[in-house]
Amino acid sequence: MAASLPKMSRRYDSRTTIFSPEGRLYQVEYAMEAIGNAGSAIGILSKDGVVLVGEKKVTSKLLQTSTSTEKMYKIDDHVACAVAGIMSDANILINTARVQAQRYTYAYQEPMPVEQLVQSLCDTKQGYTQFGGLRPFGVSFLFAGWDKNYGFQLYMSDPSGNYGGWKAASIGANNQAAQSILKQDYKDDITREEAVQLALKVLSKTMDSTSLTSDKLELAEVYLTPSGNVKYQVCSPESLSKKLVKFGVTQPPAESS
Repeated sequence: MAASLPKMSRRYDSRTTIFSPEGRLYQVEYAMEAIGNAGSAIGILSKDGVVLVGEKKVTSKLLQTSTSTEKMYKIDDHVACAVAGIMSDANILINTARVQAQRYTYAYQEPMPVEQLVQSLCDTKQGYTQFGGLRPFGVSFLFAGWDKNYGFQLYMSDPSGNYGGWKAASIGANNQAAQSILKQDYKDDITREEAVQLALKVLSKTMDSTSLTSDKLELAEVYLTPSGNVKYQVCSPESLSKKLVKFGVTQPPAESS
């Protein structure tokens, strides 16, 4: 994209506070371009929960794989997010969101509504596109949550501070291809298990790597327990491997004789 921008953009891309004559903020667009190179993440809203799947970029065989999650983060008991972009930027925003959620709970004795939490975080992001000497956060989020007002919700936000509610969304590398498959295959009455199957199918078709394995993926779900409590659960590597085989996305490991 950067190569296709008109040469005139060079005069207007030195800071976020300058509009180009076409009405564009080039630094914000460049931040979105940085996310296009990050590991992809997919969120799907189902009738009984929200599914988040993320691609872990394994850059070297020598790298010690983290025991904690790399793409999925719990913000509060009823909200979680998937991340694509610069992780150090994401950590700052995730900590901000966690503090805001706890402040709301402390003040009002109830969980913060999901959209209100997303909006407050996006207000912070927007501030970094309007003041000199700052650069936009190079990170996009998929927020999954449940509240008593609107039930299960899925939101996507980008470095500009814009956000929107989605039934199925993709961020990161190859997100356009993933979005078009989601548009074809998504159904309104999809169950959580079908949503997991669809998300894994989309990643298998859009990921750069040839085969999907549990060490390249992370899967998390937000759903209601039979007692009516909201539960955020990250799928274990063993369980994820079984799902990959079950849905025919990968071959079962060969039996050692």
